[in-house]
Amino acid sequence: MMRLRRFFASMVGRLFVILLLGMSVAAIGATMLAGAKRQQEFERQNLNRIADRLQGFINMLDGNPELRDRLLMVGGPAVRSLPAGARLGREDAAMMAVLDDRQGPVAHATVHFTSFRSCLAKAQELLPPPPPQERRRPPHERDPAFIPPKCRAVQVPLSDGTVLSLALESPAIAHNGILAVDPLFLTLLVLAIGALAYLVARMASAPLQRLASAAAELGDDLQREPLPVTGPLEVRRAAEAFNAMQKRLQRTLGERTQMLAAITHDLQTPVTRLRLRLENVSDEALRERLIGDLGAMQALIREGLELARSAESAEPRAALDLDSLLESIVEDALEAGAEARFAQGSGAVLMLRPLAMHRLFSNLVDNAISYGGTAEVRVEQGSDGVRVRVRDQGPGLAEDELETVFDPFVRLETSRSRATGGAGLGLTIARALAEKDGATLHLRNHPQGGLEAIVHWPAPPRPAAHRTG
Repeated sequence: MMRLRRFFASMVGRLFVILLLGMSVAAIGATMLAGAKRQQEFERQNLNRIADRLQGFINMLDGNPELRDRLLMVGGPAVRSLPAGARLGREDAAMMAVLDDRQGPVAHATVHFTSFRSCLAKAQELLPPPPPQERRRPPHERDPAFIPPKCRAVQVPLSDGTVLSLALESPAIAHNGILAVDPLFLTLLVLAIGALAYLVARMASAPLQRLASAAAELGDDLQREPLPVTGPLEVRRAAEAFNAMQKRLQRTLGERTQMLAAITHDLQTPVTRLRLRLENVSDEALRERLIGDLGAMQALIREGLELARSAESAEPRAALDLDSLLESIVEDALEAGAEARFAQGSGAVLMLRPLAMHRLFSNLVDNAISYGGTAEVRVEQGSDGVRVRVRDQGPGLAEDELETVFDPFVRLETSRSRATGGAGLGLTIARALAEKDGATLHLRNHPQGGLEAIVHWPAPPRPAAHRTG
């Protein structure tokens, strides 16, 4: 049900419903109108055939006065004398219009509908009554398929002034009605329209879906390939505007990175001179404080440049064994004298940027060691994706600070010491690197104590495999 709701909430689903309803109504309406037109044409031809029979019989009566009585007694094809006392109904305007266009006495005839019994042959009235066991059934028991013939009373003035009253019989025509449509035909028609509507909806929404996918990928990789400029005019214009926007973003980010790199490079010389001059300060305590402040300034410059580069990096993706990467980072920390442990692997291999992932997890392990004393790393893989957990044994953070620490230059005195010399950009850089490869990074206070950083890929974002040995 949820998938059905999502489908009808999408552009494809809405276009499908609109096209299906519109095309179905149009097709069924056209079919009904065509059926009504065919019925109309059939009735017109039937009236012409009846008028031909009537005209032939009347011309024969008009041209043979001496045989008129005998001809009336015998009758013609579906034409006979109207019984005395026949009750006349409404005029048959359609029949009279057909007769008006003809030559001879029939052009002046008047036609009324009358009971079909007026057209019954007289010989049938002389037949003996049916046996008792074959009694006449009441109306509610009669065959519902029986449709009595139509009977018309025609008054025709002949050339000698004689007015004849004739009974004109015509077979009944079963009217299917405007809503009577063959169910099989209707089913096949709706199925064909549904398939066509779905195909058209998919084709119409495909450019928009490509544009949405490209916009989502642009957030992860600014250096992605430009969007192909193909399709209808409106789609090409949208693709061209998207590609122009991507180029402007690339240019803006490149200019920012170049500016930060230039500032960093230009600051190296005066910073180095300041350090050399600080070595000559005679007051040892003052000298150490000044050198510490200078080191913090250098770290701030380096991390600012690193943050800019993390967003602009055009490093290609490659198959990356997460277990091997994290084991090497933990080994590097152990060699540096830190307390770290690789607790669990998963065998996951994802298409990621190796250098960016090394920088991401190095930042998280360094933070855990610097602010929590230890780092425990584990990798988990399940139906909901891949998770890398980096946990420390520190005091953790307040709930309202778990997101604040990702803001640039944010340092929390209660749990982050200034003695480390950090500039407050480590977690900002780590989140930017994670999001660029389709992952999310968030912090939580572990139930057993300490702070835990979790990098989560909701599902393998690109072709993934498992280590075989």
